[in-house]
Amino acid sequence: MACESCKVVVSDALEELHLHPIKVNLGEVTIKEEIDAETKQKLNSIIQKVGLEIVESKGGILIEKIKNSCLRYVNSDEPIKINISDYLTKELDLDYNYLSNAFSDVTTCTIVHYINLLKMEKAKEMILFEEYNFSEIAEKLNFSSLSAFSTQFKKITSFTPSHFRNLKKIRRKAIQELNEDLANKKQ
Repeated sequence: MACESCKVVVSDALEELHLHPIKVNLGEVTIKEEIDAETKQKLNSIIQKVGLEIVESKGGILIEKIKNSCLRYVNSDEPIKINISDYLTKELDLDYNYLSNAFSDVTTCTIVHYINLLKMEKAKEMILFEEYNFSEIAEKLNFSSLSAFSTQFKKITSFTPSHFRNLKKIRRKAIQELNEDLANKKQ
């Protein structure tokens, strides 16, 4: 589970199947009952409709824990001032090389690349909501400089942050503008 909405979907699915959750956290659910294979399949079918799935293998569970820790790292209200390797080692109490190898083996992507993908999605959101300027976004996402942020943004999205912001302006038009465009085309 990657977001709070996912927790709601899983909680609702458990309720629908008359299961009683003890806790529902990102990537982790504990329920009172032992569930049989048929109930587990029903639960999986319900949550797959929104792109979730039950993960039971140790490797799969570890990958989910890494992903959730990375998400917390990127979405922290205050930038975390330690690098991702130290953060994950502390958070998961496992050696970073082990975590990195396990993650790469399963996802075919490095943890650092995954973090950068998460950061760019967060940056796009911040750009679209226009709450922060690019320097503030770079700082909030823990980039060493605006230049480092811009370079990474372009590398991942193929756009500069400015170009991406301008695309948003092009995509959205007020109804009055649409009416003006139609009026101009008639002339």
